[in-house]
Amino acid sequence: MEVILKKDVENLGFQDDIVQVKNGYGRNFLIPQGFAQLATTSAKKVLAENLKQRAYKEKKTIEDAQKKAKAIGALEIKIKSKAGDAGKLFGSITNANVSDALDKDGFEIDKKFISIPGRNIKRAGNYIAKIRLHRDVVLDLAFEIVGEVKAKPRKKAVAPKPAPVAAVKNNEEE
Repeated sequence: MEVILKKDVENLGFQDDIVQVKNGYGRNFLIPQGFAQLATTSAKKVLAENLKQRAYKEKKTIEDAQKKAKAIGALEIKIKSKAGDAGKLFGSITNANVSDALDKDGFEIDKKFISIPGRNIKRAGNYIAKIRLHRDVVLDLAFEIVGEVKAKPRKKAVAPKPAPVAAVKNNEEE
């Protein structure tokens, strides 16, 4: 079954894409949820006309996304996290942490547009995240995770306290 997507669908396509899906998936999920419509010949003609009109506007959007990609690519992102001696992190770093780090540098990008290989990172080191700024503009962002190892406080050597001297009574009779 051929459908036209009305919204972006994860692992399927973007808005206004014509995709081939299984009949049950299209009839029971995509169309009732409002994610797609049947790709009839008249719907395809309407879509083609809308895409022509939108092409000029989209050109400017793509240029803006490319400028933003260059600016983000020039950043050096370092994410600090508590870590053990071997560089293993306490917890993990996810796409939300990368989004927060970009927020601090003035680039507001939603975490759903950032993908990290393996979905979360549990060791300090250098990694690459894919950031989708537009359907045609995808950026590979290199970032570093710095593990902060806290020094264990040393115990002070404590001299033993002298035992209290008990007063001893002499029971000698005089």
